[in-house]
Amino acid sequence: MKNTLLLLLMAIGFVANAQIQTPQPSPAASVSTVVGLTDVKIDYSRPSLKGRKVFGEKDVMYPHGTIWRTGANAGTKISFSDDVKVEGISIPKGEYLIFTWPNATEWTVSLYKDLSLGGNTGDYDKTKEAANFKVKSEKLAEKIETLTINIGDIAADSKTAKVQIAWENTSVKFTIAVDYDAKVMKSIEAATKVNPNNYFNAAVYYLENGKDLKQALEWVNKAVEANPAFYILYQKARIQKGLGDKTGALATSKISWEAAKTANNRDYQMMNEELQKSLK
Repeated sequence: MKNTLLLLLMAIGFVANAQIQTPQPSPAASVSTVVGLTDVKIDYSRPSLKGRKVFGEKDVMYPHGTIWRTGANAGTKISFSDDVKVEGISIPKGEYLIFTWPNATEWTVSLYKDLSLGGNTGDYDKTKEAANFKVKSEKLAEKIETLTINIGDIAADSKTAKVQIAWENTSVKFTIAVDYDAKVMKSIEAATKVNPNNYFNAAVYYLENGKDLKQALEWVNKAVEANPAFYILYQKARIQKGLGDKTGALATSKISWEAAKTANNRDYQMMNEELQKSLK
C-alpha cells in the first residue's frame, strides 16, 4: 500500500512539473553586427500577418499615426557598445526601446531610454526619448509575412549602417553612424609601443584616412626594416607618392614589383604597375 501511494505521489509530481511546449505566435529573434568597432544588437519578437492587414487607414492592426512597439511582446530593444549617431542625433552607448508611428509615406521613429516600459505604449513619456526622427517608407514588391528587422548597408569605410524594419509590403530604414577614429588612434599608440610590426597597420591607417603622411612614412620605414615584404613596400610607395616624392615612390614600387614577382604574386605586380603609371 505504501509503495502504491509513493508511486502515485511521484506521478502527480511529474505531471505538475511537466510543461507542454508549443510554437510561440511571435518568436523571439536577435540580429547583431559590428559597425566600425561598435557592436550593434537588436532583440525583438516577430509577429506574422496570418491574413491580417497591418498598416493603413482603417480595419488594420496599426492605423496610420498611432504608436507601435515595433514588434510583439515586450517590444524591440536596440543596443550600442559605443556612442553613435542615429539619423544625425547623438546617442550615448547603451540599450533603448524602438517605438514607431507608421504613416503612408513616412514613419516617425523614437529611441526610448526607459526599458521598463516594455511594450506598454499607453504609458509612453516623450521626456524619456533619446531620439525622435522621421524616415521615408518604401513599398515592397513581395509581401513579408513575418516582421523582419535587419542591420545592413554597411558603408565601405564601415562608418555607417542602416537598420531596416520590414513587414507586409512596407520597409523603412534609419542610419547609424559610428566614429572609430579615436579608438584606432589610441590602439595605434599602445600597439606600436608593444609590437613594432604594428607600425605597418598604423602607417596604412594614416594613409587611408588622410592623416600625417610624414608620420606614416616613419612608421612604414620601421616596418620595412623589420620585414621588407612586397606588400609593405607597395604601401610605402603609396605614402611617398602622397608626400609628392614621385622619384622615391617609383624606386620603392619597382623593388616591390620585383619582390612580388619572386613571390609569384601577380596581384601586387599589377598594383605596382598601375602605381608606376600614375607616377610618370
